[in-house]
Amino acid sequence: MYHARFKGNHYEIGLKWGTRLLKHGKFLLDHVPFEISQERLAFAEKCRPFYEKWYPEVLEEIRGIADGQRIEPSELETVLFSMYCIMPENKCSCFAFKSGEHIILARNSDFLPEIEKLNMNCIYMLGGRGNNFQGNTTAFVEMEDGINEYGLAVGLTSVYPKCLGYGLNAGMLLRYGLERCKTVDGFLEMLKHIPIASSQTFTAVDTTGKAAVIECNSEKMEVCYAGDKPPFVSAVNEFYLEGMKTYQVHGIDNWNAEERYKTIRTAFCRDGKKAAVPLAADILSGKYGFICQYDRKTGKDTVWSVIYDVGIKKIYRCEGNPSRKRYTEDKRFTFE
Repeated sequence: MYHARFKGNHYEIGLKWGTRLLKHGKFLLDHVPFEISQERLAFAEKCRPFYEKWYPEVLEEIRGIADGQRIEPSELETVLFSMYCIMPENKCSCFAFKSGEHIILARNSDFLPEIEKLNMNCIYMLGGRGNNFQGNTTAFVEMEDGINEYGLAVGLTSVYPKCLGYGLNAGMLLRYGLERCKTVDGFLEMLKHIPIASSQTFTAVDTTGKAAVIECNSEKMEVCYAGDKPPFVSAVNEFYLEGMKTYQVHGIDNWNAEERYKTIRTAFCRDGKKAAVPLAADILSGKYGFICQYDRKTGKDTVWSVIYDVGIKKIYRCEGNPSRKRYTEDKRFTFE
């Protein structure tokens, strides 16, 4: 996993990173794991006005990266804006719960091992231009999970789209939330107002102890919260909330999503009172059933795993499959 610290305004951050990559002979467009088709180009062009209105800062960062790479910003925008929308590939597992002083968001990122060396852990220090945050991603600029200086942590899982809209996609929405919001309620209100392009779930926790799963697409949104029964929320690559079931696409390869979902539920039924961080680590590493035990020869694997404990402000990350590698505490990020 590539580690980066970014500081400054959005354009400066993008320019420094794009220039640094070019200096070392790294060209971002050489590593895109899909064809940059006319369909993606047309889709991205229709989404761009929504970024101009709601998230112009990220357009500045993309422009900076493009200038550093000596390419047109539109080339990167085509890649980034169409992700999670057209033929989404990342398959992930999330869950959240509260246990005493511990407020946990846990997530496995399942993706293509052929590009796992390009996965990034990023720390953004925006100097008052937005919340400082740390995030992990398979796609530069967008974030797939993260935590900000106020203790809001969010993770996503993509869902194969039955409908598409024009707006911001899952990775951009998650990052926008980390930059702009402080609580689960604030993140939810943001999602209600910004046009959504893709289909996904967001699992979110904050320092008040609130834990929620938000299932949403361009047409609808449903929310559930962790309580006493059940004491947790969970998400994979399907919709489970009643109001979203009509948007579920069947007959696709979702990387054993139902089996992963059952593994999480089984663990809480069996050992829900176990110490919080060890329980989360044991679930993510497959000790309660299938969740990360992919055969890498098939081109699938868990490429990182993370546990955010916002109750005590600690981050634990495994840079690889947690059934084979260990979690280590990341002490580099400073909370407010």
